[in-house]
Amino acid sequence: MGREDQIINERIKKLEELRKERINPYPNKYDKKQTCLECSESKLKSKVKTAGRLMTKRDLGKIAFCVLRDGTGDIQLVLQEKETPEKTREFFKRYIDSGDFVGIEGEIIKTKTGEISILVKKIDIISKSILPLPEKWKGIQDEEERYRKRYLDILMNKEVKEMFVKKAKFWNSIRVFLLEKGFLEVETPVLESSAGGAAAKPFITHHNALDLDVYLRISMGELWQKKLMVAGYEKTFEIGRQFRNEGMDMEHLQDYTQMEFYWGYANYQDGMKLVEEMYKKIAKEVFGTMKFDIHGYKVDFSKKWEVYDFEALIKKETKIDIYKADINEIKKKLNELKIDYDPSVDKWRLVDQLWKYCRKKISGPGFLTGQPVELSPLAKRNPEDKRKVEQFQVIIAGSEMGNGYSELNDPLDQEERFKEQAKQKEAGDEESMEHDKGFVEALKHGMPPTCGFGLSERLFAFLMGKPLRECVIFPLMRPDLEEK
Repeated sequence: MGREDQIINERIKKLEELRKERINPYPNKYDKKQTCLECSESKLKSKVKTAGRLMTKRDLGKIAFCVLRDGTGDIQLVLQEKETPEKTREFFKRYIDSGDFVGIEGEIIKTKTGEISILVKKIDIISKSILPLPEKWKGIQDEEERYRKRYLDILMNKEVKEMFVKKAKFWNSIRVFLLEKGFLEVETPVLESSAGGAAAKPFITHHNALDLDVYLRISMGELWQKKLMVAGYEKTFEIGRQFRNEGMDMEHLQDYTQMEFYWGYANYQDGMKLVEEMYKKIAKEVFGTMKFDIHGYKVDFSKKWEVYDFEALIKKETKIDIYKADINEIKKKLNELKIDYDPSVDKWRLVDQLWKYCRKKISGPGFLTGQPVELSPLAKRNPEDKRKVEQFQVIIAGSEMGNGYSELNDPLDQEERFKEQAKQKEAGDEESMEHDKGFVEALKHGMPPTCGFGLSERLFAFLMGKPLRECVIFPLMRPDLEEK
């Protein structure tokens, strides 16, 4: 029998003994009066009643020391001969293990080493743990195991716990910013009869009640929010989960949180100003700094944000003129640069691969503009150069950290672009959009000039300097065969 099996058997035996003593090891309530933080801030000799998880237990015979943890922090417990009732000390020695949730009554003292502690007078078992906690100093070493048992990772690693508190502040900072700017928070469908609002491969599932194949949304309600512009709302936003059935890497996952806003009577230039203000607010409020070191890039949010031109940047870095070059020239350059690509896609998908190569050379922060119309089927054309659209992408540390544009509100132009996308889809391009006739019909009723913008939790991961998966509280995992 291994050491862990022995511990489990001993704890199960304690459970049985507690029940024989008519003590419920899993009561439905405990009347907790103070948090651990409040206890640590209380005056000496104050009477307290708190509860939490026992993280460590060190019994030295006449005196025992423990660490109690709750959502606010840790406090030391002391059980001392002649000070702690003998009945309480016996109960502690016989039944309590590290990992147990316990209720504590006692008084605040300061130990000889000057540590504020609770001198325990009474201890109750609230939830008996059967499995032992990971060793304090080793924690969980295996990355897959950490993600699979994230609850233990958070429990044993203060930095991980604080990261998810910070992530909540990140989304709240965005929410408050937009609400203060007069935006209305809305909820749009997660299940859609056609996947629209972005160029991405969707997840498909079946709706039994309607006997209908449906898609999990690939955008944060883009087409729905634009219908709300038609309906008369002028500023809307949504924060929620979206899903793309594509590859996984440091920057991409299949399900993640996204925010999108839509702003009536505004264009992409207005959007750039608002987004820069929002990003600076996030940096200051959530991270307390404007300067970041992200995967080797030095990024300063406080400096002047640059504007990069799509065509000019590619020409500068690769010597390719994207409007004059044919598909074979672009393939030749991609081969030269040792960039993987799908040879079956059209010229503009290959141009996008060239851009992604060039993007890695930019620290930012700044905005990419002047994208070709073929790569943005929902954006308004630039009136000065109809080959391009009024789009802006936030570029930080060599990656795209947000995307927006002056929304296309010409229904006939939109209809033509959807038809072109449908042809590409039939030709095998899984990321092309479907022809959404309902959306085109809504546009035919009239939509005001509108700026739309979206960002995902990739921004949070970048500002943390961590892979995206590390910043997801419970990332999707392959099933553990041992758990089945």
